[in-house]
Amino acid sequence: MAGRFSPETLADYGQRKISRMKDVLRLVHLARTVSRQARPDPGQRPVVFFNASTRLSGLSLNAAFSLVTSWAVRLACAPVVHFVCNAGMSHCVLGTDRDDFSQPPPCAMCIRQTRINYKSADVQDFCYRRDETLVAALVGMGLDELIDYQLPVISDQSSVISNQSLNTDNCSLFTDPLPLGVLALPSIRWILRLHNLQDDEATRYLYREYILSAWNVARQFCALLDRINPQTVVLFNGQFFPEATVRWLAQQRGIKVVTHEVGFQPLSAFFTTGEATIYPIIIPENFELTEAQNTRLAAYLENRFQGKFSMAGIRFWPEMRGLSQEFLQKAAGFEQIVPVFTNVIFDTSQPHSNVVFPDMFAWLDMVLEVARNYPETLFVIRAHPDESRPGKSSRESVASWVKDSRAAEQPNIDFIAPDEYLSSYELIQRSKFIMIYNSTIGLEAANMGAAVLCAGKARFTQYPTVFFPQTQAEFRKTFEKFLASKEVAALPEHRRNARRFLYYQVFRSSMPFEAWLEATETRGYVRFRKFGWQSLRPEASPPIRALLDGILGDGDFLLDEPEM
Repeated sequence: MAGRFSPETLADYGQRKISRMKDVLRLVHLARTVSRQARPDPGQRPVVFFNASTRLSGLSLNAAFSLVTSWAVRLACAPVVHFVCNAGMSHCVLGTDRDDFSQPPPCAMCIRQTRINYKSADVQDFCYRRDETLVAALVGMGLDELIDYQLPVISDQSSVISNQSLNTDNCSLFTDPLPLGVLALPSIRWILRLHNLQDDEATRYLYREYILSAWNVARQFCALLDRINPQTVVLFNGQFFPEATVRWLAQQRGIKVVTHEVGFQPLSAFFTTGEATIYPIIIPENFELTEAQNTRLAAYLENRFQGKFSMAGIRFWPEMRGLSQEFLQKAAGFEQIVPVFTNVIFDTSQPHSNVVFPDMFAWLDMVLEVARNYPETLFVIRAHPDESRPGKSSRESVASWVKDSRAAEQPNIDFIAPDEYLSSYELIQRSKFIMIYNSTIGLEAANMGAAVLCAGKARFTQYPTVFFPQTQAEFRKTFEKFLASKEVAALPEHRRNARRFLYYQVFRSSMPFEAWLEATETRGYVRFRKFGWQSLRPEASPPIRALLDGILGDGDFLLDEPEM
């Protein structure tokens, strides 16, 4: 080995190994400490934690959120059971090789990390048991049939059975057909970085394996529910097929389900009894920002306007440049500027997003068609900076759409690639109005007082923050009306609601975990800080108090307003 690597490389490798070992030992120590201090109340129904789609190796941000929260629940005297994958899927989402779907997932690596994470915890693991009857039912199905596939109501866990042979004498696993195809669809789109899937054998193979794996999760999770009857199930976001299946089954039985995602502050999480990826936030109608709250929000936004922010451990803007002289000279030849802010495919493919257009590219097709009729307007199509992130680059991208549609050949269309770190905020300030699909920049633009025309459902469209026509015909009518108008002004309530939503999103619903976690050198992964178990008690931590109130009670997962 020494002959192939320099002394510096070997030293760096050794330091990483030592650091990794220290991180593992600290995690194991904390887990054992929590286990010694926990006093589970046998009169309380258990809480189940499940997050099979948050990591393969190491401690990811979402895996850490789940682990810290489970420790707090245990210290609050509630029994906790971790439902854990032990090579329980033929193919999982993070373990899918996008270049060769037939490659098995790296189970050994994942199981090794699982054993570390759940040291001294109550674990119910599940292994893979292939259902050959379901295999036979799926073989020969086309892509559309796989998407629509539902498992009929059944009453035993031995195999898939038909409606004709349904045995109603036993307790059924579920009372409605299990929509395995729909539950697997977001996972397929996410891992392939495609919205419009190809109906080829490779894609059908992966889809069948996800359905088979989801069914294996379902059978064994139903057995766990029968055995322990939990009060709450806590899941990573509820969109990937293992967690989506568990969420569906728990809700069938009337069990409370809590999902979590990354929050909008560094090392923060969002928890909800709704769908975490929608970020449902309940804001009192009479809530208005005070002077102190406005100052707090302004400081946060100032950093965002300079690109100084991260989410899920990822900083999208390594730098942010102003508008170039070349761009300003080009823009001077037009009467007005309309930016078109796109999003990454794995955000626009969320099931709740496409309520007006079938997908983001259908919207872009309309934008291009209309743009040809308004040569006096400069349309600036802005690709999301995360579209080309190494390892997660979109395979159905805005850049490829621009190339295929020849949009950039239009004299009044300017395309900004994902690796061009142009300031979107300067662009907004020079624009007549802006257009988005469902990107957060729309919320920030509304906060700046800009008129925003939105085409896809976003987390902030639950409140009047943007113009959001509900049909394609209405969207086009509004679009052309804005282009022809002398001025376009946002409605007064848009900026008010944008500021209210931003404040709640950043400061009330984002649970800070920095007291227990810190980032590592690997993006998206974290390690534990040194802390005492007492910091996981509700009286010592407002975030823990909010989490326990929401998981064990009827709390709303909102932080109390700090004293200012």
